[in-house]
Amino acid sequence: MSHVGSVVVKKAVRVAGLCVLMSVAGVLASCQSDPDIDITKLAAETDPPEVLYNQGLANIKAGNMSEAARKFDAVDAQHPFSEWSRKSLVMSTFTKYRLGRYADAIATGNRYMNLYPKSEDAAYAQYLVGLSYWKQISSVTQDQKNSVKTIEAMQRVVDEFPNSEYVDDAQAKIRFARDQLAGKEMQVGRYYLERKEYLASIQRFRVVVERYPNTNQIEEALARLVEAYYAMGVVQEAQTAAAVLGHNYPDSQWYADSYQLLQKGGLEPRENAGSWIARAGKQLLTGS
Repeated sequence: MSHVGSVVVKKAVRVAGLCVLMSVAGVLASCQSDPDIDITKLAAETDPPEVLYNQGLANIKAGNMSEAARKFDAVDAQHPFSEWSRKSLVMSTFTKYRLGRYADAIATGNRYMNLYPKSEDAAYAQYLVGLSYWKQISSVTQDQKNSVKTIEAMQRVVDEFPNSEYVDDAQAKIRFARDQLAGKEMQVGRYYLERKEYLASIQRFRVVVERYPNTNQIEEALARLVEAYYAMGVVQEAQTAAAVLGHNYPDSQWYADSYQLLQKGGLEPRENAGSWIARAGKQLLTGS
């Protein structure tokens, strides 16, 4: 199991209540072989909330996530705004996330956050929302709306729950999503560059340099600016991009390639302090 998966499951156990989970172990022993059967034998969804909740936990232990989600949703539907409903909303978010029903997990997690934003499990619920967006991030050749949503959701974890155990992974997920957004800009920029639509390509590379400087795309973005500006004959900007690249990443292969390109024209990296690239280079140095 991955580190993220382990953290999610361990927290779910804590939310559920380990003693309750252990108490149903005997019931589960005879039910592990058929994950499609509700081990609570289709008990009425109008049962008391604690009964439905414990049935949900029993189904989790048996691996019946769909049935577990149904039980937790029944608690919320039949006994809204109760303490059992609050606990069930967290567990429902967890089970839907584990089922890969990410849209449902997000909706349930957001409902929890709207109702109980300051509760002890709020950080976990918000983290599950972020993970559900993160799981849906696609390759850079496709739409990156889930990268944007991941950043928004995980930034809320960082800002509102800075002492929670999820902050480190939330920040890692933010970095990944930003890399994806920068990668999308690079993918489009390269498309224009290959077709010699230099101004259009420069606009995309500029977004990476100014908006996503601390991503894994920054070295190539600067090198592509050298390439595009050089092809247009705008040598001062090409030289500046190379100078910023060399100053920040002197051992980069992208810098070596950019330096070689300038040398072909009898040029070398040289920073023009008035260039937007030079100003962006200062941001790289300060880490902002």
